[in-house]
Amino acid sequence: MKNISIKFYLISIFIIGLNSCKSKVEKQKENIIQEEPSHSETYSAQEVTPAFSTDGMVKDIDYITLDKASKKYKISVSFPHMKDAYWLGVNYGIIDQAKKLGVKINLVEAGGYTNLNKQISQLEDCIANSADALIVGAISGDGLNNIIKEAANKNIPVIDLVNGVSSKDIKAKSLVSFYTMGYETGAYLAKKHPLGKPKVKVGWFPGPAGAGWVEAAHKGFMEATKNSSLEIIEPKFGDTGKEVQLKLVEDVLQSNPEVKYLAGTAVTAEAAQGLIRERNLVGKVELLSFYMTPGVYSGIKRNFIMAAPADAMVLQGRFAVDQAVRILEGKPYFKHVGPKIQIIDKSNINTVPRSDILPPRMHVPIFNVN
Repeated sequence: MKNISIKFYLISIFIIGLNSCKSKVEKQKENIIQEEPSHSETYSAQEVTPAFSTDGMVKDIDYITLDKASKKYKISVSFPHMKDAYWLGVNYGIIDQAKKLGVKINLVEAGGYTNLNKQISQLEDCIANSADALIVGAISGDGLNNIIKEAANKNIPVIDLVNGVSSKDIKAKSLVSFYTMGYETGAYLAKKHPLGKPKVKVGWFPGPAGAGWVEAAHKGFMEATKNSSLEIIEPKFGDTGKEVQLKLVEDVLQSNPEVKYLAGTAVTAEAAQGLIRERNLVGKVELLSFYMTPGVYSGIKRNFIMAAPADAMVLQGRFAVDQAVRILEGKPYFKHVGPKIQIIDKSNINTVPRSDILPPRMHVPIFNVN
């Protein structure tokens, strides 16, 4: 009898131990599941209401991205070009967010702001290839309205990215107000040269005429500088290719030797740095950009460029992909949103983290995520 009791006792101990091990393993499994990294992130942003308005109310918000898409949606993306670091930054935001959410990306670029017909043709191909959603960095504010309407008629949501379109058929905007970007740049200079001070000449290079973002930035810059001692030389519009901008800068320096500031696109500021040094104009002519790129950031660090507002182009790309997935899944989304804008100059460049406003240094263009 004693032997039987001992046997039962040992068996009980074994079963309890087994269950204990089992529950430990299960607990470990639970912990592993809980510890899997979430791809959801929270970013400081601004919502515009009513959505799609040019003069709507701006409200600070926390933008929380989705953790994962429920399926591998096919999202087509159209850029005006990939010729400068700004669009490279947007590219990084789109690609990185697509990988986090687990969606497919097919990205095309039209080669420049003179190639509206090429962008339309590329978007037609995207629609024909059954894209679930379109993200569009538009060459023209009005020129894509028909193709956007065609997409909407086929229930393909269109997200307006960075540049701005006038179409009412879009589903969302992920961009900052380029009016505000231009205004902040002009206000920065106007504060240094208020009314009553000696007149100072400014060369202004807003970018390609007809592009929505250019017209908005131009309007903002001119508005901010009108009640100051700044004299804006006739604006020089042109494509954002380096050679085009360099030629425009040379023309202004030639015809206005007393010019004090050259303000304009990031390409303008980046290209003009070498020219200013060659002509021994360092300290005599100051450069400003009305948006941020890695080259502009570096120029501010090295005291070659005075200032630029940072619009966090990476986040604009991220938000657009997140908006597209939210729309496709019928989830709540911000219709009109963008990152918060801040002016960066030598006084704060060392306190604002680079990763808050720019892509990683080694990022190269990526056109597909499968």
